[in-house]
Amino acid sequence: KMSVPDYMQCAEDHQTLLVVVQPIGIVPEESFFRIYKRISAVSQVNVRDSQRVLYIRYRHHYPPENNEWGDFQTHRKVVGLITITDCSSAKDWPQTFEKFHLQKEMYGSTLYDSRLFVFGLQGEIAEQSRTDVAFYPSYDECETVEKRIEDFIESLFIVLESKRLDRATDKSGDKIPLLCVPFEKKDFVGLDTDSRHYKKRCQGRMRKHVGDLCLQAGMLQDSLVHYHMAVELLRSVNDFLWLGAALEGLCSASVIYHYPGGTGGKVGARKAQGGSLSAEAGNRHRPGAQEVLIDPGALTSNGINADTSAEIGRAKNCLSPEDIIEKYKEAISYYGKYKNAGVIELEACVKAVRVLAIQKRSMEASEFLQNAVYINLRQLSEEEKIQRYSILSELYERIGFHRKSAFFKRIAAMQCAAPSIPEPGWRACYKLLLETLPGYSLSLDPKDFSKGTHRGWAAVQMRLLHELVYASRRMGNPALCVRHLSFLLQTMLDFLSDQEKKDVTQSLESYTAKCPGTMEFITLPDGLKLPPVPFTKLPIVRSVKLLNLPTSLRPHKMKSLLGQNVSTKSPFIYSPIIAHSRGEERSKKIDFQWVQGDVCEVQLMVYNPMPFELRVENMGLLTTGVEFESLPAALSLPAESGLYPVTLVGVPQTTGQITVNGYHTSVFGVFSDCLLDNLPGVKTNGCAVEVIPALPRLQISTSLPR
Repeated sequence: KMSVPDYMQCAEDHQTLLVVVQPIGIVPEESFFRIYKRISAVSQVNVRDSQRVLYIRYRHHYPPENNEWGDFQTHRKVVGLITITDCSSAKDWPQTFEKFHLQKEMYGSTLYDSRLFVFGLQGEIAEQSRTDVAFYPSYDECETVEKRIEDFIESLFIVLESKRLDRATDKSGDKIPLLCVPFEKKDFVGLDTDSRHYKKRCQGRMRKHVGDLCLQAGMLQDSLVHYHMAVELLRSVNDFLWLGAALEGLCSASVIYHYPGGTGGKVGARKAQGGSLSAEAGNRHRPGAQEVLIDPGALTSNGINADTSAEIGRAKNCLSPEDIIEKYKEAISYYGKYKNAGVIELEACVKAVRVLAIQKRSMEASEFLQNAVYINLRQLSEEEKIQRYSILSELYERIGFHRKSAFFKRIAAMQCAAPSIPEPGWRACYKLLLETLPGYSLSLDPKDFSKGTHRGWAAVQMRLLHELVYASRRMGNPALCVRHLSFLLQTMLDFLSDQEKKDVTQSLESYTAKCPGTMEFITLPDGLKLPPVPFTKLPIVRSVKLLNLPTSLRPHKMKSLLGQNVSTKSPFIYSPIIAHSRGEERSKKIDFQWVQGDVCEVQLMVYNPMPFELRVENMGLLTTGVEFESLPAALSLPAESGLYPVTLVGVPQTTGQITVNGYHTSVFGVFSDCLLDNLPGVKTNGCAVEVIPALPRLQISTSLPR
């Protein structure tokens, strides 16, 4: 049973040759991946004297049991092995070479060819010239790696082409072997091998296999012909598993023809060429591909050079974009009959979704994905579950199902911290949770929630915010807990029950005891910045009014001492209808003055929305324009208080125009700067007032009663 699905599979992978690159012995990870990156860059190769193109798919890990399905679909077969090893002394060489042979045996039956790259060995051993081993003095001195890989791919092509020719020529009289998948072998023991039914089954499976080989050898037209014949033969004998594979082959070849830009990348990332170009020509012009010419003349001249992938007749055998999806549906329904083919069925669903995403047929794509969700595989490890849900999420995102995508990403996040994992990955969990926010119409900026109507499902959003708090706590980051809890309290206050309000504030106080909330941005390791969350609803401020000084302290403007008669007449006509914006209301000057050095007052009307007494520790004014000493107040507002007057005071130390911009508070251990500009419903009589220099105070004392 094939156990490990490849969620990144796409239809065009059917035309690739699979090459595994692995280290032997102890190779530093960084060095291995440096070489692996260079090897995997040689992924596309032009066949000399023809329009054919070979595609290589590199993997650094491939489960051997998946390799056993290589007859069923040849792109699953490991045909090339490249091993990388560190070997510094000649005496280690025999053992290293022995390990190379053992590694080859692991994939033995399917390999066309293999190579060993040895780093660090110098001397006479390294000077021997061999085809299967390359020696390099170090990881920095290995210019010929790419050239070696090109030669290697040439040898793979020669083997592939000879196999294709061998299978494709119908030797009459020879018995065609029956190709099997691993779980069928026991079912065919003792079957009548001379019956017509059996022979048709053998022929149909072999045709399908030849179709696979043609597709890999860059002969799209031939592969379509073979797949069509295989479908007819296999349908006639109800060989459903292989019929499914033949139909999927047809789909893959047709996808490669219609979408030369590929279906695997981000949609629209690779520009597809015009449809009039042949698929091969389109592929040849893919940007950045390493092109290598292979000489098929090294083989017999048995018609290989004549390019059989001509345009003629292609359209006739190729499925239309609509038919591709119908045939995928049919193939998947056949796979579904076999519980051992779960991985094949799952991957076919994913491939179909990628095609539908390009066709912009989201609803149909979601049906395939829904099917993929319910396909039962063996007991998956936690890592595999994370991978599975992350890919489902990515595919839903691609077809525009943002909330569904967020749903699966959240499951993946929870899986990162599953109880069965010995060391839960809370960082990974937190990172994935952050990625789900847009899908649930959440952001981390409280300003997005101050614009009136609430978007999204509050109950789900609160759950998600609680999960972020929990993950932050498990990561050992109390400042992050405080920020997320503050955000929850500020933006979801209207949706919290009385009990939840108590619970959240108790939690918050327990965190702020260790780490008070501030107005600083918090920067996460990946560079994301979390903006501060000022508590503008604890308490809610309804109006701000600057008060005149007490009568005895008010300054009085003197008439001009020089006695000039200054005309107060003005040509402007007074109109009571003045269109003014809130901004103007803020900046309008007030018709009284404050005095430098005197205590000045601002009255706020506030109320407490909480079902319990609200203690505001440190409430004072925020001002600009004049040096101002704010004298903070502490207040205690009764539960659900209704409007309540609060007077904030301070002393202007210099003269000029002073603007009251807002107020600061400390509630539940969180310090907030609340700016009036961010408070939608606040009434004000103007926030700017003139501060005049300190005046002499005239005091009269008299013996008369006051």
